[in-house]
Amino acid sequence: MSTRMLMLLLVTTLAVPAVRAQDPVYRPHNKYPVLDEMTKAYEARRAERDSLRKIVDDRYAAEAKAKKDTKRDLRVDWSQVDSPAGPDDFEQLWHNPPVPQFYTGTCWAFSSVSFMESEAHRIAGVDVKLSEMWVVYWEYVEKCRSYLQEYGHTPVDEGGESDGTLAIYAKYGAAPESAYPGVLSADGRHDHRELIAELKGYLKWVMDSGDIDLERNLKCVRGILDAHLGPVPATFTYQGKTYDPQTFLHEVLRLDPGAYVSCVSDMRAPFGEPMLFDVHDNWRRSQYLNLALDDFMAAIDRALDRGYTVAIGGDNSEPGMDGEFDRAIIPVWDIPSEFIDQASRQMRIENGTTGDDHGVHLVGRTTVGDHTWYLIKDSNRSSRLGRFKGYYMWRDDYIKLKMLSFTVHKSVLKGLVD
Repeated sequence: MSTRMLMLLLVTTLAVPAVRAQDPVYRPHNKYPVLDEMTKAYEARRAERDSLRKIVDDRYAAEAKAKKDTKRDLRVDWSQVDSPAGPDDFEQLWHNPPVPQFYTGTCWAFSSVSFMESEAHRIAGVDVKLSEMWVVYWEYVEKCRSYLQEYGHTPVDEGGESDGTLAIYAKYGAAPESAYPGVLSADGRHDHRELIAELKGYLKWVMDSGDIDLERNLKCVRGILDAHLGPVPATFTYQGKTYDPQTFLHEVLRLDPGAYVSCVSDMRAPFGEPMLFDVHDNWRRSQYLNLALDDFMAAIDRALDRGYTVAIGGDNSEPGMDGEFDRAIIPVWDIPSEFIDQASRQMRIENGTTGDDHGVHLVGRTTVGDHTWYLIKDSNRSSRLGRFKGYYMWRDDYIKLKMLSFTVHKSVLKGLVD
């Protein structure tokens, strides 16, 4: 090997560095003192702003609480009103004692089932406590059926109308409360807040998923109802004998759901003809018989004269309705009684101050001075504020101005409306 090649090899060998191990190591996170200082200053400014905001928020919260604590309602001075002293002043028709609906929006079921109890007493001579929740259970099934069939265009809410009970009886029969109390809580109090939320949540999922299979969906609906209200019985024992719901309806109660008619008084349609009762809770879109106001009031009085009670519904949010005093009137500073007519009634329907809020059971009547007073059996919480738990005393002007509909046996209307 030449000297030149040896020198080239030596230079090349010396130019290649030795390979050294390069193990990874951990070390403290980098710190940025200047940025940390700026962050502390920023947080201090935020804290100062938040403390100033809290002072303002607390002041407004205190004002809102003080306003709520000192709120007063416009009410009637009852010392200036001649009225019955209590339910004993009324000529009463048979009815079961009032029961509360608690945390439900099912006044329509409590009032109409009470009405059916009085009808069973009148027709069959039986004194029976019927199940409100039997009707509510099947009404939820029918509401959910309609919701699915109509792709969400009909409501699933707690409210309803008196004729809903008639429709349920016609399709599913009836049951005594002893056979179906419809409440699983230890305290026996109805509370449908979780039930209605779960039903709506399930139906929303069905609509969002598009997975509509009516029979399967209704099985799921009934599963929810069973979990909250308990499964409905196919048969039950009443006074030592076994019945199914239809035989109980026809043999024991002797009720014919087709023998009843619901009425309204509304200027938007001809009197004496059926019209759509166009309110949210009439989800079936039922037609009601439209009566002139004088006939509307006359039919109620005629029912009482003949020993029939009346299921009635309308508005319960007026200053003249006062649960602490168990009374309801239209005060003169609202509209004098002599000025209440078809037009003044209609104006309140049109401007929304008369709404379809509540259903009750009219079970008696008396006269004080120039006014007729009606005894009202009520399941709502306000009727338990006063001395007579579950009862109201309504003056004729309240019904005339504020009640939208009633349901009564059709024989009451014979000769009045043909």
